[in-house]
Amino acid sequence: MGEKAQRQMTADEFLAWHEGRDDKWELVGGIPVKMMVGATHAHDRIVVNTIAQLVLQLRGSGCRPTTDDIAVVTRSGTNVRRPDITIDCGKFESKGLRADDPRMVIEVLSKSTRAFDMAQKLEEYKSVDPLSYVLYLDTEAPRAKLYSRAPDGWHNQDFIGLENTIDLPDIGATLALEDLYDGLSWPGEEDE
Repeated sequence: MGEKAQRQMTADEFLAWHEGRDDKWELVGGIPVKMMVGATHAHDRIVVNTIAQLVLQLRGSGCRPTTDDIAVVTRSGTNVRRPDITIDCGKFESKGLRADDPRMVIEVLSKSTRAFDMAQKLEEYKSVDPLSYVLYLDTEAPRAKLYSRAPDGWHNQDFIGLENTIDLPDIGATLALEDLYDGLSWPGEEDE
């Protein structure tokens, strides 16, 4: 993570405090915590590819992808997270700072954040009522793990290999791993 500011805040106080800052922070247990910065090219490529696919598929649906500049409030307002991508299906407010109706969050994993993202953050995301999906995309190989909300709880499914497609009926989208990982290669593969 990073350095902490010392004053405890509500989600609204935090978002007002954070507005206009050049650095990124999250709110954890009411305490602002500075986020790590400096994503790799692979991380950035996956984020851009994923947003490009979602923009095309969600056009006209009332849902839209957002970057980590838009916050998701978790745990009854004591935590504010900044997923790499959020699908927000709520009212669009040009000066808004948080997702109004988040239906999906996507985290692109790195070695330094993998364990934290897939444990603590996952449990926080599951606490967000409108959320239908939490998707993790690996930077080390074409691998994804999807958590889906169902009437009997959360279920997960692994997708390994570029030939896989992830169906997301609750938001009306389908993500092909070959599109999300376009432009990337791994040891043992020839660069395209």
